[in-house]
Amino acid sequence: MKGNAFGLIYTGESNLQLRDLTTSRSIAAVPYGGRYRCIDFVLSCMVNSGITNVGIIAQKNYHSLMDHLGAGKEWDLNRKRDGLFILPPYVTKDSTGVYKGTADALRSVMGYVRRSSQKYCVLTGSHTIYNTTFNDMLRFHEEKDADITVLYNDEKSFSPDDQFDDLRLCVDDNYRVIDMEIDPYRPKSTFQSCDCFVMEKSLLEYLVEEAATHAEHDFIRDILIRKVNSLKIYGYRYDGFVARLNSMSMYFNQSMALLDPIVREDIFNPDHPIYTKVKDEVPARYNANANVTNSFIADGCIIDGTVENSILFRGVKVAKNAVVRNSIIMQACEIGSDTGIDYVIMDKGVTVKSGRTLSGHNSFPVVLRKGMIV
Repeated sequence: MKGNAFGLIYTGESNLQLRDLTTSRSIAAVPYGGRYRCIDFVLSCMVNSGITNVGIIAQKNYHSLMDHLGAGKEWDLNRKRDGLFILPPYVTKDSTGVYKGTADALRSVMGYVRRSSQKYCVLTGSHTIYNTTFNDMLRFHEEKDADITVLYNDEKSFSPDDQFDDLRLCVDDNYRVIDMEIDPYRPKSTFQSCDCFVMEKSLLEYLVEEAATHAEHDFIRDILIRKVNSLKIYGYRYDGFVARLNSMSMYFNQSMALLDPIVREDIFNPDHPIYTKVKDEVPARYNANANVTNSFIADGCIIDGTVENSILFRGVKVAKNAVVRNSIIMQACEIGSDTGIDYVIMDKGVTVKSGRTLSGHNSFPVVLRKGMIV
């Protein structure tokens, strides 16, 4: 795919079901997997596919995202030609700076799209996590002479409470999409979009401008679903691990899935590694009283208590006689002595004083917002 496609990542998703995790950051910047952010996965997929021109469409709360991405050095995107482009909203006579939908956001960055010299566009969101390359998908797109190709997987589990931009595909024996549903209460299909689309740049320009002339603002609802019969839309199946951060319980369960060795080997496949911002912290330190089993422990942690079935991000401190089970503890949290933590999600910089007990459930974990003191 090298030199033949550019990437466009929309980071303006706004999911209230993620509550405190997205109060001060976009979904793309939500921490995941011990030392990563959500956007690291799809951005690494693009880089591993040979894509060297990537635009990031920002909407709001993107300061944390910009700080994380920087100039794109960790992804080898700090280049003289092409590279990483962060595209924040701005006010013009045609735009108020507040996007009404994804098609509206795409129209606002048409200048970047037109300047891109590549033939194809790989358009993705940022709340779906997987690890693949797009080379085979592009070959499939060309072989089928498709207008648009949608990446999807077979998702057996379903809960209406966890839906967020849940696009379902009905495909025929030739993998052509014959019907689409968005957020269905009773899905006709288990084939769920991975929020990744391949199409020619010229077609993207035409569809976005046509939608604007008809006051249509959403790429999925106003373009894909309405044109499912007039456009040649095909589905490309992906059979690896897919995590969708649609709700707090989904975030918790999809994060804890990383403790499964099979899932871990799939999402952190060494053949196409996941890149992230490098912190260069000291290795984790396990003191004499530390007892750690089946857990992710990032660098910079100091463990003096018990940690079981948990994910600890960088710089977490667990004091003596503290017990942390089935929890996600983000960067720079401090857990005091003689505490009990079970089914808890702690955002960055939370402090839990000595002697406290916090307990939730896997379907409803306790969530502590950034910087809290308990």
